[in-house]
Amino acid sequence: MGKTNSEPVNKFQQEAIAEKAADEKIDAVGPWMIAWRKFRANRVAMAGLVIFSLIVLLVIFVPIFMGIDVNYYDTSIMNQAPSAAHWLGTDAQGRDCLFRLMLGGRISILVGVLAALLTVVLGCLVGGLAGFYGGWVDNLLMRFSEIVYSLPFTPMIIAVAATMLWVPQTQKMYTVAMLIGILSWPGLARLVRGQILTLREQEFMQACEALGFSDSSKIFKHLMPNVISLVIVNATLQMAGAILTEAGLSYLGMGIMPPQPSWGSLMNLGQNAQAFQNYPWQWVPAGLMCLLTVVSINLIGEGLRDSFDPKEIQ
Repeated sequence: MGKTNSEPVNKFQQEAIAEKAADEKIDAVGPWMIAWRKFRANRVAMAGLVIFSLIVLLVIFVPIFMGIDVNYYDTSIMNQAPSAAHWLGTDAQGRDCLFRLMLGGRISILVGVLAALLTVVLGCLVGGLAGFYGGWVDNLLMRFSEIVYSLPFTPMIIAVAATMLWVPQTQKMYTVAMLIGILSWPGLARLVRGQILTLREQEFMQACEALGFSDSSKIFKHLMPNVISLVIVNATLQMAGAILTEAGLSYLGMGIMPPQPSWGSLMNLGQNAQAFQNYPWQWVPAGLMCLLTVVSINLIGEGLRDSFDPKEIQ
């Protein structure tokens, strides 16, 4: 009799549990989703992301829609003030300043991206190998990185850029990005090495050793993915620094040179006293765009740093 009464009760309980489980949504999230939610909740970082995304879209599509050749000029409309025909006026050669501003943004941002990518590749490679192997490999790579790190960055890059006048103008952008990347990787290499030294003693690495994984598999498939958050934050901040460095070089006449524009070369127009006083539309917008871009990237980097902070991920 007791058995007969207990069966409906158990069946009822099972149905209730099943209905409750069906109604409830199981929210299983990983660290990447947690980091994204934290980043999205950071209004300052999101504002930086919106500003930077808008700038990128403008520098990509505005020159396409305007359809002007980079070498086109019209001396009959030299130094015209902003108007309906030319929203940011024209320069001393009669070229549209808005078109050159956006085209210069392409080059400046691309230099920043290429320099950051090279920094990440070199920093991860040197730091990963030094941290994993240790011993004489670690000593050799770290001493080499300290030599590069000890070089004064700004004077060194100015001196090297000044001696590379033989580089074709079409390749100058890649040369500047390469110089910035080659001199910027030691800091990231140190950070990656420190993380690898900690991770290689973890249990999952002992399991990799027991399973007979190759060294390349251990480094690039199991160790490096665990430091990717650190790399992303560093690459973001390196990109902002590279854009400023390129702007400085071009402003001094050692970076991107006319007819190819960049924000630095456009700001260089302000060195002319007449342009500085009478034609601010030729050089002020480039400075403002460079400022907004670097600030927005730094805001994104700080937001990513807070989002990936393990102390903040609960």
